[in-house]
Amino acid sequence: MKASAEWLAASGAPFGAIGGRCGYAHLKHYSAEYREWGEGPPLVLVPGLAGGFELLGALARALADGFRVISYQLRGEDDCFALRRRFGLADLANDLAEFLDWHGLERPAVFGVSFGGAIALELAVRRPGRIAALAAQGVATRFESNLIQQVAASILSGIPLPADNPFVNQFFNLFFGARQAPGPLFEFVTRQCWRTDQSVMAHRFRLMEQFDLAGRLDRLAVPVLFLAGDRDLLVSARSLQTLAGQLPRCRVVRLVDCGHLACVTHPCRVADEVRRFLQTC
Repeated sequence: MKASAEWLAASGAPFGAIGGRCGYAHLKHYSAEYREWGEGPPLVLVPGLAGGFELLGALARALADGFRVISYQLRGEDDCFALRRRFGLADLANDLAEFLDWHGLERPAVFGVSFGGAIALELAVRRPGRIAALAAQGVATRFESNLIQQVAASILSGIPLPADNPFVNQFFNLFFGARQAPGPLFEFVTRQCWRTDQSVMAHRFRLMEQFDLAGRLDRLAVPVLFLAGDRDLLVSARSLQTLAGQLPRCRVVRLVDCGHLACVTHPCRVADEVRRFLQTC
């Protein structure tokens, strides 16, 4: 039976994490749902602050052309009660290391998006020999401590927000980098992000504010690719220049006409940059 265009748009099927192979990795602190696409050298895809790996479906499928892409749900994504046990960015980095161990991946390439990039970088500086190469999109030495991030953290911490409120959802335009016309993509992003519990998003925002690689860059012993949209409000050109100047094995790519959600709006462009980088490592 052929799906209608209306059903595909409503379900987010063109953008979501369709296809692939599903499973659960039983880690020390939680059971992480994961999904795999494609065959080839392993590439672990770490999702961002909200939306889980489902938000990165189009990117994962684009990367699967040449890689065995494995993505997983972060702690708290499927169970907000995980917040009852205090954990920080270092714990999430340990979760990632344990996930790699669970899959028997000795030194895979890792690609983290936004908050997931911070987790991957945290693992790279704490356990330098654990991964072979690292790509990160939407993160640099730190996230910019700007008014938008502070307001978002305050709102998510204190006010129950309706997921179907058009006014609230316009906030996502800031992450698109420009006003996004109403349509299937915008509806998919807002619907998928609101599937992450509000308290979990607030906790991750606080961890983003604490993330800072200053003084630890010398521990990055692997080749690193940093991708950032030129309209990304959370990553400044200055922080990218700092990385390029201090890391000899670092490549920085500025994505033209892209915002923080470049992984969703331009998945093929992002995948091409990651593929080109990993082929030269």
